Amino acid sequence: MTKGRNHQDERFRAYCLRLRPILESAVGQALQGLFQELPSRSAALLKDTFQGGKMLRGSLVCLISESLGGSLEAALPRSVAVELIHGATLIHDDFVDQDRTRRNKPAAWTLEGARKAVLMGDVIFASAIEMMSELGREDGLSVSRAIARLAKGAFQEPINPLDLAGHLETNALPGRLYDVIIDLKTGVLFGTACELGAIAAGQDDAVRNVCYRYGRLIGEAYQMADDLMEIRRHLATGVIGAREITVLAPALMSFGKDLQAQVVPLLSQERALLQGPLARGFEAVRKGMEREKERRVGLARLEASTLMADSPWDEMIDQTPREVVEMLGQS
Repeated sequence: MTKGRNHQDERFRAYCLRLRPILESAVGQALQGLFQELPSRSAALLKDTFQGGKMLRGSLVCLISESLGGSLEAALPRSVAVELIHGATLIHDDFVDQDRTRRNKPAAWTLEGARKAVLMGDVIFASAIEMMSELGREDGLSVSRAIARLAKGAFQEPINPLDLAGHLETNALPGRLYDVIIDLKTGVLFGTACELGAIAAGQDDAVRNVCYRYGRLIGEAYQMADDLMEIRRHLATGVIGAREITVLAPALMSFGKDLQAQVVPLLSQERALLQGPLARGFEAVRKGMEREKERRVGLARLEASTLMADSPWDEMIDQTPREVVEMLGQS
């Protein structure tokens, strides 16, 4: 464990803010190397895509590495790889979801076209694997597994409202789909970030596995918090569309089994009022998800408690799961 500086009074948000300029610079340099032949407009677009975020995943790599006795220098290239992977998923997701903006700026596919945007993401994925494979076998395997699982998660997400209606009418939607999606979509990369931090610190498989579980649980709670923001927004406005219902369907079916009959007719409507039994069903889902989010935060803290006894980082590592969730939506 790292001794010397006392981290009891530092919080993860402050740690992220301190690291952000370092991570943004390192990610920018990596992108410049990958796409040095791009036209200036495309290069600027890439910069916009990767800057302005919180660098949560990259910061977790550094935090775990430092807390386990590793150096920031060893963690930095691994942090860059994790942030590159995250950015590539955003480029792909924006096109798949047909979202036209990202952080109040045009999404890559709206400026470069779908083909170039998808290929841009592919180059970044492949380059992250190459970078980590050159660093070490364990690093290469870790990011390769993460990218494969991220793709599996995206593949299982419902997209088309009418297709979803057919699945619901025939009870063909897997019962645990929401758990699978939040694990693969978000939990995996958070877990990989913490695993890479342990690798950077030279830790053995047992410690790496605990770190992976710690990060994965944080990521799952983070995704739940994100989905909860959407549910609360719809409850506040009193309206919801077929597309929004489709995105939230795995959560709705997991935490509100009796909602299925009410949801199916809405999938063929442009907009529906969220009132009466439907609103009560959504409120029950919200409460259930809040409880489950808190449970996973607690489980993450429990995983951390097995690692950080008598460490100057113990309080920060213990509080990080809750702080990460609370940072959602903060600028």
